Amino acid sequence: MNPGHGTGLRSRDRSRSSGAVDSNRPQRGQTRLAAIDGLRLVAAVMVAAYHYLGTPTPHFWGKTELSDFAPFLHETSRYGWLGVEFFFIISGFVICMSCWGRTPAQFSVSRVSRLFPAYWCTVLLVVALVLAARLGQLPAATRIDPRTVLGNLTMVPGPLGLDLISGVSWTLWVEARFYLLMAVLLITGLSYRRMVAFCGAWLLAGVVALEIHSPLLNEFVLSRYTGLFVAGIVLYLMRRFGQNLLLWLLLGFAWCYELTVLEFRVADHVTTSGSEGRPSWAVCATVLTLCLGLLALAGVGPLAGLRWRWLVTAGGLTYPFYLVHQSIGIPLAKGLIKAVPGLGPLPSMALSVICMLGLAALIHKGVEHRLGRLLRHRLTIDLHLQDRTAEPAFALTRQRDVRPLGSDPLNTQRA
Repeated sequence: MNPGHGTGLRSRDRSRSSGAVDSNRPQRGQTRLAAIDGLRLVAAVMVAAYHYLGTPTPHFWGKTELSDFAPFLHETSRYGWLGVEFFFIISGFVICMSCWGRTPAQFSVSRVSRLFPAYWCTVLLVVALVLAARLGQLPAATRIDPRTVLGNLTMVPGPLGLDLISGVSWTLWVEARFYLLMAVLLITGLSYRRMVAFCGAWLLAGVVALEIHSPLLNEFVLSRYTGLFVAGIVLYLMRRFGQNLLLWLLLGFAWCYELTVLEFRVADHVTTSGSEGRPSWAVCATVLTLCLGLLALAGVGPLAGLRWRWLVTAGGLTYPFYLVHQSIGIPLAKGLIKAVPGLGPLPSMALSVICMLGLAALIHKGVEHRLGRLLRHRLTIDLHLQDRTAEPAFALTRQRDVRPLGSDPLNTQRA
């Protein structure tokens, strides 16, 4: 991810009048936005807190309920699932920033090389652990069979009707459809006017999808998350082109839309357990608005100037930690509770999280850096392979067509 910073006044005026931006022109302060890396880790920690401490599943950690031995942590972590929504806001900002000035092919290569190496590694690690548990005659919650493994390696097991080996991979399918929309937009090229029109049209399409109750349209429109992605995109437009009334109005409409449809997500987290109350929409809306405010501070506010390297490192660990914390971390914590009963649930969870951070660091350094770089390099070459090989063939064809008068066709072919 190579964040681009806001342009000067002269560049903004030109882009508004022409509807385009010179993507080759150096942007002011082209440095990585460390604060956004830090926010990505915050979102991952929120999701992990929900899975470890906020889960509504009865007796998740044994006979004693979470609400009994950690009531405050459980009550606050119940809203940790909003970290997924936070990820989608950040994604709107970051993806718009990273794809600006790229072709659809370049954007696709960057996404494939960024997402798949760590994901493949996680799936194979879970498969290896399940097989090892079976050999040791230990219980394993994850179902493993060849069809499930192959389907999960595509990163779209849900649409294929398969169980998820990595429990959080459903969010990657949501992200992939957002990437598809951005890739289609890249065909015509990105500009200020086109992005504003796209955001407005996307919000309208979300309303239409909800109105006509069309599952097919919703598969592409992502009506539950439209406002999140649009809000992130608008914040990036503010950063690149400066703040103006149009962008603030667009952000306001996107947020009103999102807080309204947030009720659907709240309803998804209502449990049948009598001990668990319904999540508060007001609390969810407040937390999510605070998340939007943090991104605004990090993207167009005073936090954009942070240059703390440890935030960049933390951001690098976010994706692999997000992938492993549930599918590997929770079984590890439960195993620690059974192996060392005196340790207790909370210390077992803490040790598990520390181990998952260490595993995330190994995946980041050993898999994402090496395999991701190799994948990006090879895919870039392969995308241009046909063009390079077609040129000599075309030149040879021209030479055959323009033969000297009286030349022997047989000799020419043999040559």
